[in-house]
Amino acid sequence: MKIQTGLLAFVFAIALAAPVAAQDAGGDAKAGKTLFLANGCYSCHGTVGQGSPRTGPTLGHMELPFSVFASRLRTPVNEMPPYTAKVLTYAQVGDIYAYLKSIPAAPDYKTIKLLQ
Repeated sequence: MKIQTGLLAFVFAIALAAPVAAQDAGGDAKAGKTLFLANGCYSCHGTVGQGSPRTGPTLGHMELPFSVFASRLRTPVNEMPPYTAKVLTYAQVGDIYAYLKSIPAAPDYKTIKLLQ
């Protein structure tokens, strides 16, 4: 039942993303980092979006389209609080998105000598 509820919430979030899809995802990564830290996103997702299985998913090197990211931010499916337009404007959401997109992907663990 929980999986169905999560899936339904995800599909609903995608449907709500339609008006956001027209929004330009371009943003200021430096301002986005400031907003990411100032609004407490780091407390669950880590300072560079690395995430944790216990607190929140990985967000660094963002792969989600902007419309889906913005929709999940506004109407999250789990324990994350909603970041409504009263908390973050769409321009600020675009800045956070730009920051997350600017974070380089983690290296493949096979390339880290210490782990070999």
